[in-house]
Amino acid sequence: MKELTHFVNGQHVKGTSGRFADVYNPALGEVQARVPLASKAELDAAVADAAKAQVGWGATNPQRRARVMMEFVRLLNRDMDKLAEALSSEHGKTIPDAKGDVQRGLEVIEFCIGAPHLLKGEFTDSAGPGIDMYSMRQPLGVVAGITPFNFPAMIPMWKMGPALAAGNAFILKPSERDPSVPLMLAELLKEAGLPDGVLQVINGDKEAVDAILDNPHVQAIGFVGSTPIAEYIYGRGCSNGKRVQCFGGAKNHMIIMPDADMDQAADALVGAGYGAAGERCMAISVAVPVGDKTADALIEKLVPRIEKLKIGPYTAGNDVDYGPLVTAAAKERVLGLIESGVRQGAEMVVDGRNFTLQGYESGYFVGPTLFDRVTRDMDIYKQEIFGPVLSTVRATSYEEALAYAMDHEYGNGTAIFTRDGDTARDFAARVNVGMIGINVPIPVPLAYHTFGGWKKSGFGDLNQHGPDAFRFYTRTKTVTSRWPSGLKEGGEFHFKQMD
Repeated sequence: MKELTHFVNGQHVKGTSGRFADVYNPALGEVQARVPLASKAELDAAVADAAKAQVGWGATNPQRRARVMMEFVRLLNRDMDKLAEALSSEHGKTIPDAKGDVQRGLEVIEFCIGAPHLLKGEFTDSAGPGIDMYSMRQPLGVVAGITPFNFPAMIPMWKMGPALAAGNAFILKPSERDPSVPLMLAELLKEAGLPDGVLQVINGDKEAVDAILDNPHVQAIGFVGSTPIAEYIYGRGCSNGKRVQCFGGAKNHMIIMPDADMDQAADALVGAGYGAAGERCMAISVAVPVGDKTADALIEKLVPRIEKLKIGPYTAGNDVDYGPLVTAAAKERVLGLIESGVRQGAEMVVDGRNFTLQGYESGYFVGPTLFDRVTRDMDIYKQEIFGPVLSTVRATSYEEALAYAMDHEYGNGTAIFTRDGDTARDFAARVNVGMIGINVPIPVPLAYHTFGGWKKSGFGDLNQHGPDAFRFYTRTKTVTSRWPSGLKEGGEFHFKQMD
């Protein structure tokens, strides 16, 4: 069986804790590798080495750091197929989805090539007589990222790209469920010219996470995962004096107005609700048609599209719309929530509970499921399912539909489908959600804007990627400077009176 490693000081390093986690092929339900789970001592040693390496890297001028990012982009494109294959084998998502995972991370690295501009400070000439003022953006030192299983390429790059380009050393603690791609990314960064020790990849579980939270050399932490863990990391990290940004769960609503293009809306819902088996924090999991006539028309359009979805292993190529869930526990949780929907009175329109695939009976597959007439008090409405389940909540008016999105505890993303500009503008202005789509089902901003949710979907003042990322991973230092205006006899300086 393959045994994975950590990546420390530019080398693959075996774990010494004696603890391991199994890495599965989710399509087969079989263990394919083991990954070491780091001890506190291993994590602390990696941080200490990173702190030493950061001194030289932080002193490297931004243009040279940007050149490393440029070469990293070239290598990512070169190894796209290899990265996608490794990602799909451990996560289960299709090859096109896996390539999209890598591509969206690559786009953030492309943005980081602009680090020389993004790190520029401000300058005021003659703020007073002979006085200039200017600011500098300087790296924090050692920073860390704790990243989730559902995007094992994209989110590590969202975190480490800006951090490294800004001159920090970075400790990456990826998900132990699909750790191979983060290790491959570290190899490529070394090949691109990143000095040894500036990026350390430490695999682990809660012990490693707590060690990151408590290590005094770690200045900042970025996290993506569930809301309970986000709250834990945010609270403990902040109490230890660290800068922390945490992104948690989601329950993304898509409002369908009576004037919407129903074919367009149905196509968008199928892609946004069932793509990647629903294991996306930006997945649409709640459809909110306004009026029974709209709801009936939408359901009529959705059912045949859902029934045509093809589910299977990534090895089936482009014939597959989505693959298995990542673990057996994930499958059991999703099935349990589907059962709760039935038990609590939702109308099941498409039932995916009994889906099986010949030759892959032990895989973690769940068929696409559609509920209608879901209400606020049901678990399938309140909780993030993170599976191929779409709930339809019928609203009697636009104001009621808006209230569904606004009143939910999560505020990651939301969308509205309409032909009316006034309605769209009102929705975008009023809804208390971080990312808004207007006739766009998954409104993930491009790399030069920032990504982040509101309410219990996000903790911290700054978002991921875009300019916010460089603000998060740097400190601003402001300098007030006055120079002598001349020399007295004997070589002594004299100064003009300040106003």
